[in-house]
Formats: sequence, C-alpha cells, structure tokens
Amino acid sequence: MLEKVILVICDGLGDRPIKDLGNLTPLEAAKTPNMDKLAYESECGMMYSLGRGCVPGSDTSHLNILGYDYREYYSGRGTIEVTGVGMKLQEGDVALRGNFGTVDENFIIKDRRAGRIRGVEPLAQALDGIEIDGVTFLVRPGTGHRAAVVMRGKGLSSAIIDADPHKPDVPVREVTPLDKSIEAKHTARILNAFLKKAWEILQKHPLNEERQKKGELLANYLLVRGAGQYKEVPCFKERYAFSGCCIAGGGLYKGVAAYLGMDVIDVPGATGLPDTDIEAKFRSAISNLKHYDFVFVHVKATDSFGEDGNFRGKKEFIEKIDHAARLFHETPENTLLIITGDHSTPCALKSHSGDPIPIIFRGTGVRVDRVAAFNERDCTRGGLGIITGMDIMPQILNLLGKLPLTGA
Repeated sequence: MLEKVILVICDGLGDRPIKDLGNLTPLEAAKTPNMDKLAYESECGMMYSLGRGCVPGSDTSHLNILGYDYREYYSGRGTIEVTGVGMKLQEGDVALRGNFGTVDENFIIKDRRAGRIRGVEPLAQALDGIEIDGVTFLVRPGTGHRAAVVMRGKGLSSAIIDADPHKPDVPVREVTPLDKSIEAKHTARILNAFLKKAWEILQKHPLNEERQKKGELLANYLLVRGAGQYKEVPCFKERYAFSGCCIAGGGLYKGVAAYLGMDVIDVPGATGLPDTDIEAKFRSAISNLKHYDFVFVHVKATDSFGEDGNFRGKKEFIEKIDHAARLFHETPENTLLIITGDHSTPCALKSHSGDPIPIIFRGTGVRVDRVAAFNERDCTRGGLGIITGMDIMPQILNLLGKLPLTGA
C-alpha cells in the first residue's frame, strides 16, 4: 500500500528539437538509462503546469503542481522569493525579487545576471537598511546573482510595474504605478529613488572595482520585479493531511515550500547551480521519508542551461540527474515516485515556453503502461495522457487511496 511520496521537479526540463542534436531535445539526446527504467515501471504522460496556451513562471507552476491554483493563491513572486531566503514578512510589506545585473552609462542592460555572478553577499549588505522617506529597504542575497528585497513602511502597495524589462539591450524601466492609488504612486516614487541610490553604491563597490580589473562584468544595478504583499494560504499539512518537506538549492523553491507551510531541509552541496550535489539531494529525500509523508525535491540547473541556450550543457546535466536517479530504484515499496518538470525552457528561445513536460508516476499498484523511455516524445504515448499541474495532487491522493467517494 502506497503511503509516502517523493516529487522530483527538474526545472525547465522540457525542450524542443535541436538540429545539432539530430533533431532531438536535450532530454531525448541524453543517455538516461535510470530514468528510462523508472519510466518503464511507471504510468507516464505529458503535463501542462498551468494549462494549454500558458507560459508558466516557476512560481505559478509550482503552486499548481502542489495543488494550489495560482489564480487564487499567487501573491507575487517577490513574496515567495523573500520567504525562501528566510525573511519574515509583516503586514503592509512589499516584497520584490531581483537580479544583480550589468548596465552601461546610459542604463542600457548589458547582462541581466552580471555574467551569472556568484557570491553577491557583499553587494546585498551594502544596500541593506537604506531608508528613504520613512521606508526601510531590507536586502538579502539569493542564489547566484539573485537578491530578495523587502520595502517596510506605511502606505505601500504592490501595484507597480517591474524595473526589470526581462531582456537585455534595452533601458531599465522607471517604476510606475499600475493603478491610481496614492499608495502605488508613493511606492513607485520611493523604489525609483532607492534604485538610483543603489546604483551609485554598487558602481563604486570594492567588489565591482575588483571585477573591473579582472575584465568581468560589473554587478552595478539591482533589477527588481515581481512585487507582492503578504497573503495567508492554507497549510499544506492541513490541506492534504501530509507532513511535507522541501529539498532545494534555489531560494524561490524553498520559498514556495515555506509559503505553503512545508519544512525546508538544508542539504550540504545543494547550491541550485550546475555544481549542485544531486545525489546528496536524492539521498536526503529517501532518508527523510522516515520523518515526512511528502518530500518535494527541486533541481534547478536544467532551466539555467536552457535560458543560456546551452543545449549541450543541458544534455550533460540531465545525464547527471539520471546518474543520481539510480538511487530511486531502491525506494521503499510504500513510496510513490513522481518525476517531472515545472515547464519547458527551450534552448532556442532562451526562455520558458508553453510546451508540455513529461511526467511519470511509479509505485505499487500504479497501472504501468508501455512507455519505455523518459522524454517528451515517448511520454506522449503514456496512460496518463495529457494532464495539468492541478491534476497531480488529485492523482497522488487517488493512488494513495485518499480520495473521498463521490456519490452513493
């Protein structure tokens, strides 16, 4: 009888055929004997995390996959990001996520990630605690080039546009209100003043002076986006009667889990970057089945390689995931294993797309189909057919015998 669940989400896993890979996707081209064997023992299908015609964000897709309809429970990515780095929100706070990026003298964005800079703690510390007109800015480092920002003060609103235009070779955006409220205008004005002051500080920061000497891109601008305000959501354990935990390197995914009331397990070597220790994460997932009913594991770098257009790097990283996935062949018999992605990140686009992602359900009592490989094309023939992210938790409850009887 199935009692435990491991859900593995490989971020941005899906892709499109690539000519240089013989018109295969990175997942199809990768050598994945372990995940293929798992698929052979599973019921397989394809999954649209938000539904057809939607390009998912990682935040909205994870909410749906965990059974929280993003249209009801999403409060802005900033809220989730700051929660993921351990910041506690208060009533009235505005939370934002951001990148340390590179701009030229005309504030044209040259690189949104400052060459994927690592170790931005000194830069975040230099901006933390700045106060403008009674509003205090709290800034914490995230994974890699990322940062989390909280605006704390009276009369604030999350109804503002992003300063980050989400693409390079264009100017940074002046933050403007999305409605006519006094609070939104007030928030936009103060945030613009902060970003200007932050640029002045970052431009002269010793870390950037050192990077300039080395010929590296300066991390001289904080590109903020995803404004949100605190919103209470039902606890995962109360909603599903599961004790749940999360194993992830990236702050956003820890934030999604914490936002839903799941425990976050820190695993040494889980960086959220290509050098992450996937085996350590998978071993921790299996060992934590002793303490939790539901273990959510996130692997990030498949998405990062897709966003960089690096299809060979993505293929090789998928093979690294597959090598670690051999550990799942030894999971206890009472464990339901799900492996999928949150969205596709085609290398040709260097961004998310609306293409579906393969998904497998493996465990005692699962109706195994005839799929023999874990990839985008083979899984289209699976018994699950085409599902959405919001179908996953009901399918888990069904397989665990926890769905209530409908009708007499």
